[in-house]
Amino acid sequence: MQSVLEMVDSFYPETNHLRQGQITWTTVDKNENGSYGKRIQQTRLTNVTLDLVRPVDVTERAAGKKLREMKQEAAVRLCNQAYEQGGCMTNAEVAILLKISPNTVSKYILSWEEDTGTVIPRRGSIHDMGPTLTHKRIIIRKLYLEGKSVEQTSRETYHSPEAIHRYIKTFKQVLLCKRKQLTPTEITFAVNISKRLFKEYEELIEEMAKENPVIHSQLLNEAIMDQ
Repeated sequence: MQSVLEMVDSFYPETNHLRQGQITWTTVDKNENGSYGKRIQQTRLTNVTLDLVRPVDVTERAAGKKLREMKQEAAVRLCNQAYEQGGCMTNAEVAILLKISPNTVSKYILSWEEDTGTVIPRRGSIHDMGPTLTHKRIIIRKLYLEGKSVEQTSRETYHSPEAIHRYIKTFKQVLLCKRKQLTPTEITFAVNISKRLFKEYEELIEEMAKENPVIHSQLLNEAIMDQ
């Protein structure tokens, strides 16, 4: 009986404490590990309270603030609020709440991340699901351009130190393989990554070679030393 009551409290919480514009939402637990083929029935869920509409939103809209800007801020806010309460939302979930497409949510968040240099916590980046190159780019820049430690970068990007070390290791391995002029097929086999992931790292390597050749050379030298 106690376990049943706990389930009711968890997934059907009382709503009399909610402020106007707030909602409760059930989403994936942020500590849940994502894996290929894993069903949502096999995934831990948690309940979060979100500010879907705030009083200030009404005031700003009436004053002429653009709807696109408000939707972008809302998408970022929902992801951050869910994460702070132990959840981790997807683009599709945010899209349902804001009545826009998942692709639009993705564009809004990617634009925000690129403009601010911060990672917005969502399943694509936190659980490493889907093509989310931006968070890898931000992590590498924080480490090598801003000179931040792995621990500080971990806190600022919502990634574990282990995940950050894995990104850097893979980046160096792909970089070294490209220097040795291996084909994409040979690189994916040697580094044990998918073609999609290889393309992400290849794009990041080419970008860094153009924008930051010194850092690019430093990473290549480190990759050679790590052999």
